[in-house]
Amino acid sequence: MKNFYKTCGAIWVLFALYLAHGQPLKLHVPSPDWRDQVIYFVMTDRFFDGDATNNDQGAGEFKAGDRGKFNGGDLRGLTQKLDYVKGLGATAVWITPPVANQWFEPSINYTGYHGYWAEHFKKVDAHLGTLDDYKRLSDGLHTRGMVLVQDIVVNHTGNFFEYKGGWDRRDPTKFYTPNVGTRAVTKPSQSPFDLNDPRDPAQRAAGIYHWTNSVANYANRNEVLNHQMSSLDDLNTENPVVRRALRDSFGYWIKEVGVDAFRIDTAFYVPHDYFVDFLHSKDSAAPGIERVAHATGRKNFLSFGEGFAIDKPYSDKGAKEIDAYLRDAKGRRILPSMINFPLYGSLGDVFARGQPSAVLAHRIQNMMKRHANPHVMPSFIDNHDVDRFMTYGSEAGLKQALAAMFTLPGIPTLYYGTEQGFKETRAAMFAAGWGSGGRDHFDTDAPLYKTIAELAQLRRTYNVLSRGTPKILHSNAARAGGLVYAMNDAKRSMVVAFNTAEHEILVDGLARGLTGNARLESRHGSAPEIKLSAKGSAAFLMPARTTWVWEVMPSTKNMQKPAAQKAPISLITSLKNTYFEDFELRGNSLLREELNLVIDGDVSTATPVAVDASGRFSANVSTLEMSDANITHRASVWARSGAVSPPVAFRVRRPWRVLADVADAVGDDQGMNKDVTYPTDAGYATRQMDLRNVRVSANGGALKIALTMPSISTQWNPANGFDHVAFTVFMELPNTPGGATVMPLQNGSLPSGMRWHRRLRAHGWSNALFTHEGASDSNEGAPFAPGAAIAVEKQTNTVTFTVPAAALGKRASLSGAKIYVTTWDYDNGYRKLETTAQSYSMGGPASAPLVMDDSAVIELK
Repeated sequence: MKNFYKTCGAIWVLFALYLAHGQPLKLHVPSPDWRDQVIYFVMTDRFFDGDATNNDQGAGEFKAGDRGKFNGGDLRGLTQKLDYVKGLGATAVWITPPVANQWFEPSINYTGYHGYWAEHFKKVDAHLGTLDDYKRLSDGLHTRGMVLVQDIVVNHTGNFFEYKGGWDRRDPTKFYTPNVGTRAVTKPSQSPFDLNDPRDPAQRAAGIYHWTNSVANYANRNEVLNHQMSSLDDLNTENPVVRRALRDSFGYWIKEVGVDAFRIDTAFYVPHDYFVDFLHSKDSAAPGIERVAHATGRKNFLSFGEGFAIDKPYSDKGAKEIDAYLRDAKGRRILPSMINFPLYGSLGDVFARGQPSAVLAHRIQNMMKRHANPHVMPSFIDNHDVDRFMTYGSEAGLKQALAAMFTLPGIPTLYYGTEQGFKETRAAMFAAGWGSGGRDHFDTDAPLYKTIAELAQLRRTYNVLSRGTPKILHSNAARAGGLVYAMNDAKRSMVVAFNTAEHEILVDGLARGLTGNARLESRHGSAPEIKLSAKGSAAFLMPARTTWVWEVMPSTKNMQKPAAQKAPISLITSLKNTYFEDFELRGNSLLREELNLVIDGDVSTATPVAVDASGRFSANVSTLEMSDANITHRASVWARSGAVSPPVAFRVRRPWRVLADVADAVGDDQGMNKDVTYPTDAGYATRQMDLRNVRVSANGGALKIALTMPSISTQWNPANGFDHVAFTVFMELPNTPGGATVMPLQNGSLPSGMRWHRRLRAHGWSNALFTHEGASDSNEGAPFAPGAAIAVEKQTNTVTFTVPAAALGKRASLSGAKIYVTTWDYDNGYRKLETTAQSYSMGGPASAPLVMDDSAVIELK
């Protein structure tokens, strides 16, 4: 009888909606082919305000225009803008968790506007609207042929208790501190998550939570699985009661609203086997998510996890960790999909930071080898947890990164505002919201909006780009430059080419894999038509920052196999493997025209090569800019008529020379005026911002800046190998006009007598280089590539930045250059300075520069 009344109630709701809208809502639709989807990711509170009456719930949590408070975006607002989203080419909308949240956390003066501090997993947060509003969003998507992705959290609730002053694993009541100041509720209102006080024996015995303090070391697997993440109350996901409640909670949204997919937050922080139960449980009262979805007609419900694992170039440690959640050691499926964080890292490295294009080539090859089904792994350029691409890269680089994302396996995922060139991570799209500049941002004529729409159309037209298999045809191991890959399936082959450099390049050949004598016909980027050789190769020039896409069209003529011919240009390849200085390259030419020596594809620095009467030639190879002994360089000799020699490879090992070694005082990490204090969180107890030594070395025109600290923190498992500190390095270049004295975003100016031409800013998850052009108090300057490489030596507590010669003007000497280093911390911007230090805010006067410690101004000799 109870189930009968529940069924009647559901029918009544649908009938009421029918009366309100004139027709039943379209809530349940078959699953799409996820390979062909394009996801648009929205932080609902920051997108559009469709109902001002739900903004302020009276808990001190709302203030439009305040970065840390609710701003007013809601489900109605998103529904009103679905045509804008569809016009971009998106086929799915992913929203941040819409569930009822902890609204205000006074201890950190922050709110749950983002949705990740749940207090009730089966209620819509009042700021976002009602269940009816959510159903209308689902209907609006489905009637447009689009689908709905809901962000969910299975690892934790909000911060309703913590352990202050210590933690005793044997006694969870000791140091237990309820968060009585939180609003609007002081504990979750949903059962069993309301059983959160171990001082009550019955609640303690229920074991709904891990009674633990915050993770101190994210490299410790036990802490990751069982401790709180930044004081968020960690659910005991091994407990069958918790598992059933979570299945029931999230299955509810599929049944009631028609959700088509889940993005699972912090998937790494629960055990692998949790997801087997979550997705496939046969519990009739609370079945697994895929069973619920199947019952609503969704035969291919997609659940994709978040695993924040960004790999350094040529590493796949994070990729292996991600793959461990996709399948177990025996290859059996665990989760259908995980977000492709390693690809995200390589896209930024290559298209923003100017790393060699081979870095991305390696990542493409690795993801195809490592993962069983990379085609359904969401790929992205930026999101709500990382810096926007445009804070460290150029618009030209962003367009290329987007083109790569749309032409590689994976589900392209766009973070709202990227199409409008946003730089602030969580800025609002609507005028009243934070970071909006006082205007709405729904311009369908914006250049990036048009670029994305064009790329989405290209992907729809040629589904080999979403379903095919990539093959690398060309890459540059030494620097920014050419990257060429084919996307192949049984019916079609497309070729995608990038020049990631800021200068013209030579692609001196393509690896075997294309049809001989075929034509490459342009499909994107006004690419020139290219005729392939009998071996399926070609050499061609590409202008700076060019992206070309071709379709491979086999020749319709019966071609006779050409007679073997001697190469018009050849190099004597008996080279040493490694050189320690400049060297001579020799060869032969059948051509009677001037040749050019091209190193690493860089046509802008090509040097003329004279050919003698017998066809012999020699050329000097300058190694001045070749400071990395691990890089394989490539030399070709090229004629303007189009002929090019087969390339030869070599390495260079030049010595580094120490130019400065300067100690910094111990314990002077108190601000420039000795009036700033550290945040109060225990993670800062080792005073990681106390600069101890600066050692600067040079190799030709490259710089190596080694910073020694009292300790290296990796508490949050940072991609760059250090956290709880951000370094800003200002560089004044010798004999260079201009420069700036302002310290952007740091509320200060450089010490007297110094100006900067290059500025490096790096913390655990970002690494950005800027020039002084356009720099101001609020503008970091112009993003510049190539950026620095980062190395961390934990044994000596040293972080080393290697800045390549190409980033410093390709000069023979750095004598007279000046270096100035500051420390602070960073989280989507330099951390706040409050009158009194808080958990993650420094304390000090409002006028103080955002500098915890700084070096002397170091002049290089």
